[in-house]
Amino acid sequence: MRQFFKFVFASCLGMFLFLVLTFFILMIVGMNSSSDGFSLAQNSVLELKFDKMIPEKTNNSPFKFEGFSKEDNEMLGMNDILYAINHAKTDKKIKGIILDISGFQGGFAKAAALRQALKDFSNGGKFILTYGDAYSQGSYYLSSVANEIYLHPLGMVDLRGLGAQIPFFKDMLDKIGVKAQVFYAGKFKSATEPFRLSKMSDANRYQIKEYLSDLNNNMMGDIAASRKLSMSELMKSVNAYDGHDPDLALKSKMVDKLGYYSDMIKDVKAKIGLKTTDKLNIASLQDYVSTYTKSDEFSSKDKIAVVYAEGEIKDGKAEYGEIGSKNYSSIFKKISEDKNIRAIVLRVNSPGGSAVASETILHEIQKVKSMGIPVVVSMGDYAASGGYYISCAADSIFAEPNTLTGSIGVFSVFPNVQEMMNKKLGINFDTVSTTKYANAFSPFFLLNGDESVIMQKFTDKIYNVFLGRVAKARKSTPEQINEIAQGRVWTGQDAVKVNLVDKLGTLDDAIACAKRMAKLTKYRITEYPKIKDPLTQILDEVMGIKEDQQEKAIKAHMGVYYDYYDQLRKLNNLRGPQMRMPFEINIR
Repeated sequence: MRQFFKFVFASCLGMFLFLVLTFFILMIVGMNSSSDGFSLAQNSVLELKFDKMIPEKTNNSPFKFEGFSKEDNEMLGMNDILYAINHAKTDKKIKGIILDISGFQGGFAKAAALRQALKDFSNGGKFILTYGDAYSQGSYYLSSVANEIYLHPLGMVDLRGLGAQIPFFKDMLDKIGVKAQVFYAGKFKSATEPFRLSKMSDANRYQIKEYLSDLNNNMMGDIAASRKLSMSELMKSVNAYDGHDPDLALKSKMVDKLGYYSDMIKDVKAKIGLKTTDKLNIASLQDYVSTYTKSDEFSSKDKIAVVYAEGEIKDGKAEYGEIGSKNYSSIFKKISEDKNIRAIVLRVNSPGGSAVASETILHEIQKVKSMGIPVVVSMGDYAASGGYYISCAADSIFAEPNTLTGSIGVFSVFPNVQEMMNKKLGINFDTVSTTKYANAFSPFFLLNGDESVIMQKFTDKIYNVFLGRVAKARKSTPEQINEIAQGRVWTGQDAVKVNLVDKLGTLDDAIACAKRMAKLTKYRITEYPKIKDPLTQILDEVMGIKEDQQEKAIKAHMGVYYDYYDQLRKLNNLRGPQMRMPFEINIR
């Protein structure tokens, strides 16, 4: 009986502490939420920093608890950022935009979309000024659209053109006694090269050169046009690396002024008629988003569902910022049950992932289409491999010029640790089998000839299924698709030429297309996935439901080098055939 009361007391104490903690969190969140009462003053300027990763949809990213303020934990998505810039264009209280960015974390399609929104804002008659202690290529690409570019007197513009540096792990794996047993279909399917080669294959080098050249030409062309330079003038400065010296950057017209952040603020005040001693009202992006409600046609019962599919494609349930087959099957089921949803726009930003999960999601999309609901795809930074697989059956596919898509191919990897266990650690395995394959496909024994044949046949079979799915969707033949497939990555502009994509366009263009297909005059937008409110996510984080703290620490300490570690980590976590792009390319 004494133990019983001990147990009851401990349970009550635990519940009491949990309630106290919850109350504490609610109180702090409530105090901070009062800042949502931000009032936009006259003669304000909107400040944009872009110092965090930008998901497609606000907070559609693995939650990372960094503090109790809204700015600490809210991760604004492209959907809200682009709307905010467009809204500010006609907002009489906003006189201009200031950019304070040294780095940019995102892909080329995101950078181009943000740049176009800023360009439209400036064309509306309002100013954009930008300041940087040092500009990365990505931040300079965005900043080049500004009316004036300020650079710290000891700063630099790191504009030197695009290149690729790919780590190869084969020699290291050999040294520690690990062999990656690889099976792939498609001569350009280079995702496995870092584990089976010591340098790029000729085919991979060719495809990387091709799409990097497209991306580089697009970037340099946009910069030259905005800076009123000829391409030859700009490329002369780039090849001389003038940006490394602030004086040369000024002389070559990469920047307009050398100075400090305070100098830019002084000029901003002058532009809006303030004295140097007057206070400048600066609105952060988060604060500005809280000052208005998105205009929508609430009187209409008809809806267009915008489904954001971003991140790695995984089997089963997944976190925000990942495409779990179970999560997205549930989303499409809910859409099919909503009689007011008349069309779907699938916004894809994914380098691919599990073949099984990709097939499951494609099946759910096809079920919705069979109900007569039009499906339009809008591609972001990536819609490659599995990302293209889930896109291919759409009624119409839009990509942005800088989208990386295609990569139609399949691979499987079996890490083998026999040598490491036997020779490095002195651990040996012996077996007893009741059937031929009872102990097959083990990481402790090399695959024999029969096992390798089975794996290659299965990989080829899935590749042929991939070709068939695309051929049927694109009204082609598997043979014709095979010619442009082979795992090759295409930019959006080239994907149109080879009939993998229908048109170049933005998410708004895709929504307009869905509206036409559904024959709508009025409609509302409903977005998926539905994101939990910040308080619920904080409670999940506190209760240890979210990301492992050790993994967070590794990310924090490794910084940009985490990507290399992550490639090795994923090698161990790969399960089944993969439809995955070799690597992701971000503009830095």
